Amino acid sequence: MTESTAVQATAPLRHFPKIRGGQTPPAWLIEHTERNMHVLGPTPELLAEWWSAGLSLPDLPAIRRYRLQRVREQLRGADCDAALLYDPLNVRYATDTTNMSLWTMHNAVRYAFVPTDGPVIVFEFSDGEFLSAHSDVVDEIRPATSLHPFYTGSRVQEVSRRWAGEVVALLDEHGRGDRRLAIDMLSLDGIRALEKEGVDLVSGQALVEDARLVKSEDEIHAMRCAVHACERNIDDMRTIFEPGVTEVALWARLQESNFLRFGEWVETRLLSSGLRTNPWYQEASSKVVEAGELMGFDTDLIGAYGMCVDMSRTWLCGGGSPTPAQADLFARARETIDRNTELFRPGASLREITERLWYPPVEDYNGYTVLAHGVGMCDEYPSIFTRERWDEVGFDDVIHAGFVISVEAFVGRRSGGEGVKLEQQVVVRDSGPELLTHYPLELV
Repeated sequence: MTESTAVQATAPLRHFPKIRGGQTPPAWLIEHTERNMHVLGPTPELLAEWWSAGLSLPDLPAIRRYRLQRVREQLRGADCDAALLYDPLNVRYATDTTNMSLWTMHNAVRYAFVPTDGPVIVFEFSDGEFLSAHSDVVDEIRPATSLHPFYTGSRVQEVSRRWAGEVVALLDEHGRGDRRLAIDMLSLDGIRALEKEGVDLVSGQALVEDARLVKSEDEIHAMRCAVHACERNIDDMRTIFEPGVTEVALWARLQESNFLRFGEWVETRLLSSGLRTNPWYQEASSKVVEAGELMGFDTDLIGAYGMCVDMSRTWLCGGGSPTPAQADLFARARETIDRNTELFRPGASLREITERLWYPPVEDYNGYTVLAHGVGMCDEYPSIFTRERWDEVGFDDVIHAGFVISVEAFVGRRSGGEGVKLEQQVVVRDSGPELLTHYPLELV
């Protein structure tokens, strides 16, 4: 264990957030905070893997400060007094705190108030204050008021009024008086309650997506650790990849390894084999993978430090040589990845990239939803589509250094047969794209 990691795990708290009115945190809070998974960090075994690979650990306090600064820059640019964040990934970005992230994605029970100037307040769920007390950018922790029907029932209007009163009081205390608030996800009851109080609501999801676009070097360090762990997870899956294994057994091994290597969850279960590979998006099933079949997967996992690793590979089961059809599909997918990756350079516009994209003819081949997209704490802005879809869904922007992009390819004949899924993750540097995912891009 490095000195910095040891300090994270054993040092007493230097930050004592205010709890319920500002009293000194009780001893139980300090004790529980030191047991937080973010404080305990990776296992010694995982740290040894990273050291052997020559990786640098991220400076987590520096990441927190950088991310909060990015959010506040966006709020100032939009002339907002504050943001009220419910999306667990936005809360994580602004505060580096979590509480049952998947459950709170569909149960709005915790949120963060992030003023343009003033104290950051996490409204925590169910007496879970100790889950947020480790973060040095969180100034205060309060009990959350949930507007979810599970908790409010027929009293939702009453609860909404009480909830809105607390939000408005914060706006009046820390804002400029015009009550301009950015929100990412909020129920209709909450929206109406705030509007009755004269709050000017602004769509906040795009603001936070823009904040998340440019990664700091410490975020890239965290992502490299997550990628390395993911690639070892894939190694673990490969050890059981032989004829007779089921798709779901392969997927289970990937998920198990992700948890053991400081990962948090997997967004999808995209793994399929044989004819189930074309078109894409079949989910891992009880099907047995047979010798001579292709098996493709998309990691889509939230790994170490909450960083997303989004890479895809396709393998031939059972060894031997691929058929001419399999080799042709793989070659087309590989060419798509290799040629399109080089397009992501600072100053390039999304329109320019779209015009220069290479991919097999859409009239003959099934493709993937996008040719590339941003990635950070999950799949992020922007998305890049085929030229044929530009008039329908295309939008323009400019690539900058610090963007992280996943470049996608799926190739499967519309006439039938198998398909090949490949994907690489890169960070955009001043000199061009730098590959982050190094797992062999091979069919066998």
